[in-house]
Amino acid sequence: MTFERDGAAAPPLEIPERLNLADWFLDARVREGLGEKTALFTDHGTFTYADVQRLANRFGNVLREAGVQPEQRVILALPDGPEFVGAFFGALKIGAVVVMLNPESKPDAIASLLAYSRAKAAFVTSAAAVAFEDAARTATRECGVRHLAATIVLEDCAARLGAASVTLDAYPSHRDDAAIWLFSGGTTGRPKAVVQTHRSFVNTTELYAKRVLRYNANDVTLSVPKLFFGYATGSNLLFPFSVGASTVLFPERCTADVLFEKIARFRPTILINVPTMIQHMVSHASAASRDLSCLRFATSAGEALPAELDARWRKTFGVDLLDGLGTAEMWHVFLTNAPGRAVPGSLGRPVPGFEVRVCDDAGQEVAAGEVGWLRVRGGSRAIAYWQEIDKTAAAFQGEWYVSGDMMRKDTDGVFWYCGRGDDMLKVAGKWLSPSEVENCLLQHPSVAEVAVVGVTDANGLTKPHAFVVGKGAEGGAASTAAQDGGGAAQRLAEELRAFALERLDAYKAPRSVVVMDALPRTHLGKVDRGKLRAGAK
Repeated sequence: MTFERDGAAAPPLEIPERLNLADWFLDARVREGLGEKTALFTDHGTFTYADVQRLANRFGNVLREAGVQPEQRVILALPDGPEFVGAFFGALKIGAVVVMLNPESKPDAIASLLAYSRAKAAFVTSAAAVAFEDAARTATRECGVRHLAATIVLEDCAARLGAASVTLDAYPSHRDDAAIWLFSGGTTGRPKAVVQTHRSFVNTTELYAKRVLRYNANDVTLSVPKLFFGYATGSNLLFPFSVGASTVLFPERCTADVLFEKIARFRPTILINVPTMIQHMVSHASAASRDLSCLRFATSAGEALPAELDARWRKTFGVDLLDGLGTAEMWHVFLTNAPGRAVPGSLGRPVPGFEVRVCDDAGQEVAAGEVGWLRVRGGSRAIAYWQEIDKTAAAFQGEWYVSGDMMRKDTDGVFWYCGRGDDMLKVAGKWLSPSEVENCLLQHPSVAEVAVVGVTDANGLTKPHAFVVGKGAEGGAASTAAQDGGGAAQRLAEELRAFALERLDAYKAPRSVVVMDALPRTHLGKVDRGKLRAGAK
């Protein structure tokens, strides 16, 4: 297979049969002579590739001493920092399977994941240790077997790490062995675990990071989402490590103020961003005075990026913004805008090496301009959903992953996101994309964020309803709902209804507008449209 790159044939991608991600992304850099190159920038100092390798080897040896064997699951519930990276590569190096969890997860989520994964060990913070031990005891009572043999508390394991050997050979994993569990972004119930292979992470890194975004050794990356989110695992760890670049890590929750401070301090060349934070940045009171000239580009993923928000970003910061689409099932981005060739409001074109189609319900490709279901195939397809055979069979059809996303492709081969299938609205017999209404409302100067959902009325008909976060007095995302005893919110809602009616066909205009302090979000930070829909009934 050959791929097109800038109009010329690119060499075919060859992935060795024996492949371990820790060796490919970390040990290989040291063998190449980059051991003293800075790998990590943190507020407390820098770490070279040799430093990270030693740390990973220590973590791997600690896991071995705890009895962890190849193919067993290891949970990482750690904040971003060198310890996360060390534990991540250490677990992979002994052939274990990494299961990443938000370190701020609630006890019930911890208990659910522990029972689901049957993890052998977990690296956690002291704040989560009690919840993990309680969950392990409950699971033991219910099944009669204690799967979690070791809860390794980050704050308490310095002595164990210090005593562990700094040498460790990588387990000779097969490229199709399970490497990492990712989680699909459902809005209800427990998210599905997507079992991904060593091959997938190398494939997308080579095709997307190196051949499209052109990561290089001089790059410094900085991410809004944290490393437990697959988007950041790639863009802010594996991608820079693949070329000997550097990444900035910080544990605190990301805000516009924190992000501006980190950019000023570390001067990254690539910013990994999401639409919510893009909105916070462009709406910040000091946005116009912030210097982002160090950035080659910023990426956006996780949610649809409205064209209006893209325009605000470019006008405010003058930095190329590249929207793209990826899924846990195909690990990371396979549709993207390219540096210097972005089509604002679109998802761009397929990453060379992936084939993407827009199809009808029967799986037949639809004509250009028509809306249909997304199908994609390529070398990054997951093995399965863990313990979900029916959903696996529905989503993975031969070489193809059949997504729940709806798209259209124009005559230039550019893809445009229409929405999740369960979010698309059939209004007056016509398909309506919530993003079209959202982008319209975002053009109003008082709107900071908006989400549109379909609500079934008393006659059984679906109508669009909008939920809005208004801009505050300081230009941030604070809502007007609390102002003037709610009167300002009501006036804004009426104004937005009229605003939409002036610019959209009548059937597309929202039947109601609700002004909120903040939009509800899922475990991955995406707008929880299910909760909005339920609240509107």
